[in-house]
Parts: sequence; structure tokens; C-alpha cells
Amino acid sequence: MTISTSAITPVILAGGSGTRLWPLSRKSYPKQFVRLVGQETLFQASAARMTDAGEGISFRAPVVLTNSDFRFIVTEQLAEVGIDPGAVLIEPEGRNTAPAVLAAALHILSTDPEAVLLVAPSDHVIPDGTAFRKAVAQGLKAVEQGDLVTFGIQPDRPETGYGYLELTTQPDGSGAPVKLARFVEKPDAARAAEMLAAGSYLWNAGIFLFRAKDIVAAFESLAPALCAPVKAAVAEAQADLGFLRLAPTPWAQAGDISIDYAVMEKAPNLSVVPFSAGWSDLGGWDAVWREGERNDSGVSLSGAATAIDCTDTLLRSDSENLEVVGIGLKNIIAVAMNDAVLVADMSRAQDVKKAVDALKAKQAAQATQFPIDHRPWGWYESLVIGDRFQVKRIHVHPGAALSLQSHFHRSEHWIVVEGTARVTIDDEVKLVTENQSVYIPLGAVHRMENPGKVPMVLIEVQTGTYLGEDDIIRYEDVYSRGQGAKG
Repeated sequence: MTISTSAITPVILAGGSGTRLWPLSRKSYPKQFVRLVGQETLFQASAARMTDAGEGISFRAPVVLTNSDFRFIVTEQLAEVGIDPGAVLIEPEGRNTAPAVLAAALHILSTDPEAVLLVAPSDHVIPDGTAFRKAVAQGLKAVEQGDLVTFGIQPDRPETGYGYLELTTQPDGSGAPVKLARFVEKPDAARAAEMLAAGSYLWNAGIFLFRAKDIVAAFESLAPALCAPVKAAVAEAQADLGFLRLAPTPWAQAGDISIDYAVMEKAPNLSVVPFSAGWSDLGGWDAVWREGERNDSGVSLSGAATAIDCTDTLLRSDSENLEVVGIGLKNIIAVAMNDAVLVADMSRAQDVKKAVDALKAKQAAQATQFPIDHRPWGWYESLVIGDRFQVKRIHVHPGAALSLQSHFHRSEHWIVVEGTARVTIDDEVKLVTENQSVYIPLGAVHRMENPGKVPMVLIEVQTGTYLGEDDIIRYEDVYSRGQGAKG
């Protein structure tokens, strides 16, 4: 039976929190949601290439798996590029890719017994969307035979940072699927050079294509211990503001394991589609340097950055008020934000995660917290913090509202600098326009809303004995957040 091309459902894995692109990627706002290469975020670009029809295939609305902290970021970023997700599944905690893929397959299988899934990470770069869709069309040939399909990238260097796929035969250049011989762990430099020369090894891209019923059957056969808890988590899932929250108690019983280890390395029916049109997992700043625009000296500049007599260097500023200047640099990475700066030798790009571990050990907030704190209603950033005061810039999306709340330990002054705010203070509701201000006494029940069609920006000055985000009593919240939740 020929598979209906309209049955391809993208499954986008967007719950990860990478550390190798620190300081730009942090636990609170990881790389998939950042504009690293091009005008779209990595997540937006991933969704777009699995939404656009062409090359004989088309896609259904994507299913996204993420965590609770990122759920509104996911829907906001998809809305920015005009994509309406089919479902957003919320993982109660990270359990790696195997439980996530199984949960998506079970959810989709419940309404479409013949569904074909295209599973992909949300943080990879594939510049040629047309070539990617051609590769997906090639993979359908193997899927029709009941195979599980993975995609292998034609290597162009002896890379030690990727796992490899050994094929039974060398690709013939047609792009047709080839049977997999085995998975190969990340090699040392000598072995990587040997595999590059052999021609029958591809990088493991971590992208998969299969029928939902075939991958569920593979889990039942090869990883049965995962099936009961994940099935229960899906069956007991609760709808929440358009999201589907997987049940936390059974989910916690699922093993923390990748789909490669759980299923793919054991599966006898696995084929590989060779892909040579460009790919990167942006697994380090050296990869960002390779994928970015470089001048004749190999220098890549981003933001307020200037290079003088530099070669093979990446200079990047993600702060509008911070200039990065490099003089006489060679093979250097320099990335600056308003709260952290990274300077490293290009050859040590993979060691950035060691820096994150060191910052965690000294309890530095920069290890995990992004300087801009994203919320369902918008975002804020702290401009100045003192012992008994804090100054924030708060950005509220059109039509959005913060919760109705009060504080035990602080009072607040709000000064509107863009747009119009609707402000509630106890029993009074009033509009506050640009260049107007309002005072929120300690203990007052209050809320700010943006009733307009443009973003509303205000400066908030807090004063008090304790300024933590957990000093909050929440009375009403359109985003269904509980007591103690931030914002």
C-alpha cells in the first residue's frame, strides 16, 4: 500500500536545554529559541521546513514536545511564522528522547492508525529545505516496507563530536535508502579519519521517519519497560489552555534514555537516507562559526562587533550597548551579553559546558538564567539591582495580562514608556498612557494589562526588604499558573 503523503505528521522535540552555546543558550532560554543563524530562530526554521509542502510530500500540523517553562515560547514563536501546531505535549520532566517519541506516537496513533511521523530536533540547521523534503520523500519508500528510517549526513571532515551510522553499502548518489549495518559511538580523531576515507559512514542526524504503529511495535518489542508508564502518561494526560500535559506520576516511572539506545540500535528493520545538502546540529560555537557568514579572513561578525587583523575568529555581541572589538586574534571565539562574556580558543569549543559546570558550582545565576526572563504575557529584564530596590523593563504583548496579585515585602512604581496599560489597584481600574506613572502600595491587589494593538513597555521600580520573584500571592491568572509561579 502506498502511503498517503498527507499523513506525514512532524514531531518536533523542543524540550532540551543546551549548554555548549553558553552564554547565549541557557537552561531558562536554550538555543532552539534563539536567532543564531538567519532571521528565524532554530525552532521556527525547523517547524517551517516541516510545514512547507513540495517535492511530492505535504505535512499535517506539527506536534511539539516541550516542557512547561517553554510552552508559551513555543506557541508564540510558531504564531510569529504563521504555523498552527496540531498539539503541544508538555513533558512533566525531561526523560530523554525515547519516552518523548513514544508519547507522541501513541497520541497521534489514537486518531490515525496509519500516521507517518517525521521526528526531528528543534535546534538543527538545514539550509536547503527543498533538498530535505526530497530526502523525506526518498525515506517513504522504506517506510512503506515497514522500516524505521533515520537520516545520515555525508561527512565532510573527520568529526569527533558526532555519532556515526555504518551502512551495509556505500551510497550510490541517488539518495535512496540504504540498510544500516550498525551505530558507531563518537570516535577519536584517527578513527574518524578512517571512517571518512571508507565512504560507508554517515553522521547520525537524530532525525527519524516511520509509521506510528511501527515505532510503537518496536518499543513493545525492544523497550517494553517504557511502554506501560508512557501509555499511562498519555492516557491520563490533561488538557490545559490548549496544551496537553502528560500525567506526571506514570511519566516519572519512564526510563531516562535516548531513542537510539532504547530502540534504534536494536532494531533489525532500519534504513538510512543519505543527505549531503548541508546540516549542522550547532553543537558548539565552532559550528556557529562554520555556518555563519565569514569574510575572506575567516572572520564571522554578529551584532556590535569589530575585527582588526583577525583570522578564523567569531566575534558576537548580543547586547545593544556592548561593543566587542578583536585585534590580532586567531582561532578565537568571543561572545558577549550584558551579563556574561565568553572568550575561548576555537579548538576548545566543546569545553564550554565545563564553564557552565564551574559557574553552577559557584552558584552564579548566569549559569542557567537568561538575562531576559520570558513569560506567557511577554518578558522582563532587570536593569539595576540593589539591596532594597530593583529596576526592571517589562514588555507586555498586545492583549496580554499579568496575573492579579499582591506582594508581602515590596511596593512598586510603574512608568509607562510605550503603549497604554490598564492598571488594577484594589478596587480601582484606570488607563495609564506613555509618560504617566502609578504607585502600587505594599500589599495592594494589582494587575497590569495591555488592552492595545501594540506592545506595552513600562519601567518598574521595586522597593522593599525582599525582591524575589516568589514573593507573590496570585488571585487570578489567565495562564493557569499556581501560587509561587513567577510573573
